[in-house]
Amino acid sequence: MRKPSLPVLLSLLFLVSPSQAFAQSLTVRITDPTGAPVSRAYVKVVDARGLTTTGGFSDSNGEFRLASPATGCSVEVSLTGFATATRPCSAQPIDVALVLAPVKETVVVSGTRGEAPVGQLGSSVTVFDADDLNRRQSPPLADVLRFSPGVTIVGTGGYGGVASLFVRGGESNYNKVLLDGIPLNEPGGTFNFSNVTTENLERVEIVRGAQSALFGSDAMSSVVQLITRRGRVGAPPSVDASIEGGTYGTARVRAGVAGGAARRVDYSASAAWVTTDNRVENNQFENTTLSGTAGVQFSPRASLRGVVRAELGKAGTPGATAFGRPDLDASFTRHDGVGGLTFRQRLTGGFSHQATYALSVSHQASTNLLVDAPYTPTFGTRVAPFQFSDFTYDSRTDLRRHYATYQADYRFAPSGRSGDHQLTTAIDWDGECGTLTNLIASSVVKARRNNVGWTVQHQAMWPRFFVTGSLRVENNDSFGTATVPRAAAAFVVRPSSGAIGETRLRVSAGRGIKEPTVLQSFSPAPSFLGNADLQPERARSVDAGVEQRFAHDRIKLDATWFTALYRNIISTRTLSFVPFRSQYFNIGKTRARGLELSGDAAPHPALRFRGAYTYMPSRITESTSPTSVVFAEGQWLFRRPRHAGSVEAIWSRGPASLALAGAFVGRRVDSDFSSLVPALTSNDRYSTWDLRASWRLSPRLSLTFSGDNLAAADYMEPLGYPALGRTVRAGARVSF
Repeated sequence: MRKPSLPVLLSLLFLVSPSQAFAQSLTVRITDPTGAPVSRAYVKVVDARGLTTTGGFSDSNGEFRLASPATGCSVEVSLTGFATATRPCSAQPIDVALVLAPVKETVVVSGTRGEAPVGQLGSSVTVFDADDLNRRQSPPLADVLRFSPGVTIVGTGGYGGVASLFVRGGESNYNKVLLDGIPLNEPGGTFNFSNVTTENLERVEIVRGAQSALFGSDAMSSVVQLITRRGRVGAPPSVDASIEGGTYGTARVRAGVAGGAARRVDYSASAAWVTTDNRVENNQFENTTLSGTAGVQFSPRASLRGVVRAELGKAGTPGATAFGRPDLDASFTRHDGVGGLTFRQRLTGGFSHQATYALSVSHQASTNLLVDAPYTPTFGTRVAPFQFSDFTYDSRTDLRRHYATYQADYRFAPSGRSGDHQLTTAIDWDGECGTLTNLIASSVVKARRNNVGWTVQHQAMWPRFFVTGSLRVENNDSFGTATVPRAAAAFVVRPSSGAIGETRLRVSAGRGIKEPTVLQSFSPAPSFLGNADLQPERARSVDAGVEQRFAHDRIKLDATWFTALYRNIISTRTLSFVPFRSQYFNIGKTRARGLELSGDAAPHPALRFRGAYTYMPSRITESTSPTSVVFAEGQWLFRRPRHAGSVEAIWSRGPASLALAGAFVGRRVDSDFSSLVPALTSNDRYSTWDLRASWRLSPRLSLTFSGDNLAAADYMEPLGYPALGRTVRAGARVSF
């Protein structure tokens, strides 16, 4: 008989079933109320005398295996945020469907590059799940992130204006943004949330603090991960669609489908279109979102998944209209797209690996071809001493990021009391390409840069103690090689027991790095000359917190202290005035520290309350612009308030749902940038209230209502850009 070839042997190695030992073992399969597997739930085996004989954590498939269970034993399954469940060992296998606690737990992937319950992480994490996203009825992702502690969103006017995210005092390009693990940032960390929506998302995770040891460059102050909604294997297609309209000429239409086929395939896809006139002339915004994912399960151990997403937006850019007339023809067009494939495989009970390739592209056009009349900036009694003149520009930015990664995870449980352990190693490659075109000057700058990072991580897990250590070596064509560590721990001081529930302590510390942007490294313009010798911007962060649950998991309170230091901040330094020349250098250092408080209460199945508050005194310790009042050494960080918070009350009963949310932002340092006399150097505090309501007329049809800024607060997030006034929308949603 002919011997099998090497390719055939390799195929068998990758696709064969588990070892024979598993067939004789006791298997516990743990799922949540939706039927999804629950990983890292603690399974305790108790003998007939009530003594614990062994224990361990469920794997990524929600399974726990025991080679030789004792006669008459039972298993107890527990996980913070779920009700503890007990089952006899007589059934084979044992299926355990955990029941959610009133204040539930969430499994995230951004804290460890793999699935892990929030309660087992030492990091500060906020999760917005599908219920949150559906209830808010809010297309912009930025409006959702506002309700996380430690976060400040600054948007220039209405929908479609530049929207920047600041976390724990970091700059707006210090946040790593991922879609199902695929990086979305522009090279150098820049990310504009202006036209990013929550369409077809299952949840949004934000992990605060430096996370470069896991995710490399850009993860200086946070990681924001968007998880695409998936269909269910074998489920029939379900379709939902909605339409709504309201003030400022706002209209939104969307449709989506999700399901599965052939017991091995799942899929979801959606399309959404939104348009609005916003508040002033030439402030129209139009955006189309296309999203989809599909997965195929080749065997119980191997799968392939693809994901695509596109955000296609165009916005008018009238400028700082609070100080003068709007620019009537300036516009910004942004078309972003990403697509990727991920192959996952579990070779043995403890070893699994995965590989991903993705390509993300961004085409941006900033245009102002007509010269508007000069104007003199004014605001109340403040007047600039000279006129401002318009100028023409027509630029194109074309960016591509090739991303490839390989990750391997090995899970093992030594004998005795050594706990469960998981080793993770990953290597990531980013191939960054950029073309900067100035059509008026007929100049083209092309740039290429490679970034390769290698991460190793060790997680050790005991029933009440969880430790994670990570280290990453990053090699970048711009700054060379850098090493960044991270460590985190969580400790359950007191397990849950009735009125006074679980008490959990956590602590984490890490370093962050960020590569220069394409402009900072490669710009040929004498006024903003690039610098090939720039060092990476760096961060060092530490946080410690305590979480306390009460009233049988109906109340959860959380307090976190944090400190963050950012150095090597890149900015321009003037080289000469005649002619004017400047170049990018590493010349800044800032510090932020403070306190984050959050609470979640569900006193009744129909009622829920949430709240968050951040106190963050910050300071510029080395100025990038020492002659500027707002950027001088010792000043507060620009546009980062010392006080900010949010509250939310949710009522849902029968066919009706109602949610009232409020947000407040304290005074912060800002600038009019218009030479007003006297100058504006701070921005006043403000608060807003939003309302969401829905009424289910039938199992297939619901009516929706949303109101933003109900009190018609008159405020500016950055000075010069008036926010929208009272905004209302009404619509209908149908599903079948």
